[in-house]
Amino acid sequence: MTWPALHDVLRQQGLLASASGADASAAAIAVTGIAYDSRRVEPGEVFVALRGQHADGTTFAAQAVDRGAVVIVSQEAPLDHVAVTWVQVTDARLALAYMAAEFHLHPSRKMRVVGITGTNGKTTTAYLVASIFEAAGIRCGLLGTVAYRVGDETREATRTTPEASDVQALLAEMVSNACGACVMEVSSHALSLNRIDAISFAAAVFTNLTRDHLDFHADMEGYFQAKRRLFQLLPRDRPAVINADDPRASSLIETAGRSITYGINRPSDVSPTPLSYSLEGLRFEVKTPRGVATVRSSLVGRPNVYNILAAVATATAFDLPIDAIEKGIAALDRVPGRFQLVSSSKDDVTVVVDYAHTDDALRNLLETARPLAAGRIITVFGCGGDRDRTKRPLMGAVAGRLSDVILITSDNPRGEDPARIIEEIQRGITPDTRRGSDQRTLAIVDRHKAIDEAVGIAMPGDLVLIAGKGHEKYQVIGSLTLPFDDVEVAQAALAHRRTTQGGT
Repeated sequence: MTWPALHDVLRQQGLLASASGADASAAAIAVTGIAYDSRRVEPGEVFVALRGQHADGTTFAAQAVDRGAVVIVSQEAPLDHVAVTWVQVTDARLALAYMAAEFHLHPSRKMRVVGITGTNGKTTTAYLVASIFEAAGIRCGLLGTVAYRVGDETREATRTTPEASDVQALLAEMVSNACGACVMEVSSHALSLNRIDAISFAAAVFTNLTRDHLDFHADMEGYFQAKRRLFQLLPRDRPAVINADDPRASSLIETAGRSITYGINRPSDVSPTPLSYSLEGLRFEVKTPRGVATVRSSLVGRPNVYNILAAVATATAFDLPIDAIEKGIAALDRVPGRFQLVSSSKDDVTVVVDYAHTDDALRNLLETARPLAAGRIITVFGCGGDRDRTKRPLMGAVAGRLSDVILITSDNPRGEDPARIIEEIQRGITPDTRRGSDQRTLAIVDRHKAIDEAVGIAMPGDLVLIAGKGHEKYQVIGSLTLPFDDVEVAQAALAHRRTTQGGT
C-alpha cells in the first residue's frame, strides 16, 4: 500500500489538522505497516504518535525514524529535526484506527464481528457465543481478557481489547484463516480510546454495569457513556443484545436501532424457565422468538444463566439453528478462571477459583456459592494496587456479609504497599457487615500462604473461594511481574491436604 491511500482516509474522516498535512498526500511512499510503539517500528511503517497517560508519542518520533518509519502522524506540529513526511491530525487515536482498517483492507466487513461490553460476564459470554458459532459450522475467532484465538492458534491476551492497529491485524489474520465470525470483548478503556472505531460490528452485546474502573473514568455516568459508545457505533439495522434486568437497559434500547433483550426478572425476548443450581451445572429451557432451546451446561450459578441467555439472544439475532445453540452451549465445559472448580472427588472440600475483582462480582460469586456449600464459605481475595481505591471497603463489606471466614491478601499490589491495601479492605468489614460473631477474618499479605492457609483450615464440606485473579498466571509486585497461578497454588494445597489430613 502507498501513503496517498492512507492520507485519503485521514482526509475523508476530517482528521487532517493543517495544510502541511494535505501537501504530504503527493508522496508516493510505500507503506509496510502501521505502528504506535516506537520500539517496535519496522522499516517502511507509518508511526502514529499517541498521547498516553504518562508520555506523548511525539517525543519518540526520532527514534521511530531511526528504526525505519517513513511517515509520522501526530497531533503535534512537525519537529524540525525529524526529516520524514509528517502529517498533523486532530486525533491521533482515530487516525490510527482508520488507517489500520484501510491498511488491512477492512477485515471486519468480511465476517460477523460481535462486540461484547459490560462490567461482568464478558469473557464467559464471548466463549459461549464463539462455541455456538463453531457448532453452527462457522469458524470463529476470539479476542478477550483470557486469550486471542486466531484459527487453530490460541495466544495469551495482553489486554482485553488490543490497540486499534493490533485489533485490525488480528481480524485480518482471522479472515485469512477462514473465520466467518469473531467475538470480541470490548472494554470501556478501548471505547474511550477509540480502539474499535473503524470496526464494522455485526452485533453488540451488553451484559451489565456495576462499579469498576473509576480510577480511569470520572464517575459511573462516565463509565456508562463509554460503554454506550459501542451501541452508538453499531449500525442501526444490526442487533443490539441487551440485558433487560440491568437498570441501564432502557437507555441502551433507546440508543440502539434494533434491540433484542434477555433477562430473568423483567419481560424479555429471551428468558428462562424456572431455574435450579448445583455444582454439576445448569439445566433449563430458554424461550426465544424462534422457539425453545434446551440448555445443558457445566457452567455454574445464576450469573452464568445471564451469560447463557446473552449468548442465546445473540445467536437468535443471527438466525443460527436452535440445535447449534444447544450443542454450542453444551460443548463449553469451562472458562479459565471463571468459577473454575479446582478440587476433585478425591477432596473433602470444594475449591473454586474466580476472576471476581469488583464488589458486585464478588457478591455474585458468593451468592452463587452459598447454596452449593455443604459447610462454611471461606473467601480469599485482595484488591489491585494503583487502581480504584473506593471499591476496597465495598469488597470488604460484601465478603463480611456473605463469608464465614475471610482471608484478605495481596492481588496485584503494583506500586502500593500491600498492607495498606489490606487495611483499606478491612475498613468495610464492620460489626454491621459481619456475618456472625464467630466469623473469622485473617490478613495474610503473601497470597501463596493465604491460599495454603484457607485450604488447610477448611473442614470437610467447606467451600473455599479464591477470588480476584482467575486466569492470570502472574502477580505484579512493585516493578516485578512474577509467575503466580491461583489454580496451581490451590491444587498443590489440596494435594498437601490429602497427604496430611487424609482427604478421600
